[in-house]
Order: sequence, then C-alpha cells, then structure tokens
Amino acid sequence: MTQPLWQKSDVKIDARIMRFLAGDDVLLDREFFLHDIAASKAHVEGLANIGVVSADEAAALKRELDALAADFAGGAFVLDDRYEDGHSAIEARLTERLGDAGRRVHTGRSRNDQILVATRLWLKDKLAELQTHCRAIAQVCLERAAQPAVPLPGYTHLQRAVVSSTAMWFAGFAEGFIDNTLRARQVAELIDANPLGTAAGYGVNLKLDREHTTRALGFARMQVSPVYAQLSRGKFEMAVLEAIGGALLDLRRLAWDLSLFTTAEFGFVTLPAEYTTGSSIMPNKRNPDVVELLRASYASVAAARCEIEQLLSLPSGYQRDLQFSKGSLFHGVRHGLAALELVPDLLARMRWNEAAMRAAIEPAMYATDVAIEQAAAGVPFRDAYRAAAEAAGAAGQGRTPEASLAARVSPGAGNDLRLDALRERLDRLDA
Repeated sequence: MTQPLWQKSDVKIDARIMRFLAGDDVLLDREFFLHDIAASKAHVEGLANIGVVSADEAAALKRELDALAADFAGGAFVLDDRYEDGHSAIEARLTERLGDAGRRVHTGRSRNDQILVATRLWLKDKLAELQTHCRAIAQVCLERAAQPAVPLPGYTHLQRAVVSSTAMWFAGFAEGFIDNTLRARQVAELIDANPLGTAAGYGVNLKLDREHTTRALGFARMQVSPVYAQLSRGKFEMAVLEAIGGALLDLRRLAWDLSLFTTAEFGFVTLPAEYTTGSSIMPNKRNPDVVELLRASYASVAAARCEIEQLLSLPSGYQRDLQFSKGSLFHGVRHGLAALELVPDLLARMRWNEAAMRAAIEPAMYATDVAIEQAAAGVPFRDAYRAAAEAAGAAGQGRTPEASLAARVSPGAGNDLRLDALRERLDRLDA
C-alpha cells in the first residue's frame, strides 16, 4: 500500500490495524471512482479561479485526471490494495505524474467532502435509473390496462370477493409506479446539493469558488453549511434507499400476486419461460424463481437502510463509523435497481389464462353489486346488505362478469379506469 495521506513520521503503521481501517474501501471506491475524478477536476478549476494553482498546472492536472479516468474505464489502471482508498489513488497518480502540482490538488478539501460529493453524484445517477425503471413499469402497465379487459376475481383476505379485471389489476400497479417515479424525482431534488468545498465539516481559510464547482458538477444548488454537509451523510443515502424501497414494496405485492396466480390451484397466469427455472431433482417442475426473488428483493434494501440508520447514532461532525455505510448503500441500491429492471419485460410478456379466471368467478361475488343496486333504488344500505348476504349465491344467478364491470362506474373502477388521467400524470413527469 502507498503511504497513507495522513501518515506522520513518528508513528509506526501496524499492518493489522491498517487492514481493519481500510476494510473494503478500496474495492467499494471502484463504484464511485469516476465521480471522484470528475469532482477533482471541478476542484482543480476552482483552485485555479482563486490562484492556488496556475493555469498551466490546472490544465496539466485536468489532463492527467482525464487520462486516469480513461485508464480506469479501460482497465489499464486498477484500483486495488496498493492504495488505502480511491482518494489516495487519485493523489498518488497525480503526484507521480506531475510532482508538486499533484501535491497541491488536495488544498482546501478533505477526504470527507471528497466521498460526500462522489457519493452524491453517484446517488443522482442511481435516482435517474430508478425513475427510468419505475416509468417503464408504469408504461407497460398502462399499455396492458388499455387492452380489452378480461374478468379476474378480486380478493380480500385471500378470499374471493368481487369481480375485478386484468385492466383494473394493471391500472393499480400503473398508478403505484407513477407515484414511485414521482418519489424518485422528489428525492433527487432533495439531494441535488453540492458538498464539495465543505472540507472536514468546518470550511477552510480560502475563498473557495464553490459556485463554480456547483455549476461544473451539475448540482442544482450548493449545500451551504459545512456542518450540515456532514449531518446529511447517511440521511440522504437513507432517503434514496427509501425511494427504492417504496418501489420494491409495490413490486413485492405484484410478485406475491404472480406467485399465487401461477400456481396450479389458481392457474391464472403463465410466465415467460425465461423467468422460470427447473428443479434439480423433480423433472416435472418449472418454478417461478425470478418472481420469488423479486418478492424477496425489498429485504436487501431494507437491510441496507437499517444498517445506515444504526450507524447514525452519532454526534455532529465526521465520525469514521460512516465508512461502513458505503458497502450497505452500494449493495442495497444495486440489488434494488437490478430487480426493478427485470419487471417491464416480465409484465409485457406474461399471459393471462382467461378460462381459469372465469371459472373462479362464482355467483356469491355479485352480492355487493346487488346490495349497491338496492341501495341506489332507495333501500337503506344496511338492509340491502343483509338481504344480499342471506341470498348471496342465488342473488348472483344469471349475472355476468362483463355486466358487473360495465356497471362499475365509480371513478377508477372497471367502467371508468381513468387511464388518460394516469397517462397525463406520467407524461408530466417526463416533461
């Protein structure tokens, strides 16, 4: 390992302690490394604006940072245990290539604001991915909701309740993922603040050009208080995980439906073959493993959020405990986005089995329709309810699912899905 940036001449380094201190940092920093380099370029420009580095030095530093980014992306430079972390690797490379100019690059910044800004840029990218996935899921659901509706039993308490439809099922998840898209956008607005230039959490005795780095890095605003920059670490990460988790909670319920609907006992849905696997011992089996793992995916995001929350039992100012937040954040975000990415294709290609769904609709499921009709005719609802309950099976004789859905005219129900309103909401989020 190269000499740590903080090494003092009178302190001997213990290799075991160094391994513990470094942990997986250098491996995890590969995920954030290109963002760290981009922030370093903006910082160099800011230093040049206030005369800390010359124009020639700034040009050379930016050239070497671009070369490092290209080497890293192409595999010529590997971020490995030669370095304590990604920040150290950047400074070591610049010093090796440019001497004193490389040694100046850390002026006015700390590894604290380096990891803050790199993580913040990474989180902005991941929230953009979250919006893309949620929007795609909502779009597929709207498209399928617009197809001719097929009657589908509606359940409460996992018991047959009333007549529903495939269109209503898709419309429900469409609206959910429109909301998830909106939530991702709102969290992106929350975290779109530049912490670079807050140093170790108390500012520095240089008039850093933080307005320039804010513009150069594409942030909407500057995170003003250096103290709050440190307080926001973990808080903003949890907000992103909560946005992903909210989408995965909807996905968990969707996956639960598909898990039930694909069983032989229901037989309502056939999945694309690519989304099923075989058994290692039972030749007859095709298992909905992908759907089951989609159902389980919320656990990874919730665990990541919980770990970060537990780390935040801290006073103000930077504490090294927060190093452990990087691994949980990376794994939670990566897993959540990977799960959501699979959903649009799954929903576009799954097939409803109309005969099985129709066969599961029984006369008693029209009892609510009967009670509402009687109430609309002037019978007190509670009286109509009791009469329909007493003759539930007989009351539904001669009725059809199509007629039940056609009569369901309350906004959002079977005969008034309001898909145009949902599309309009989704389109506004694209604007």
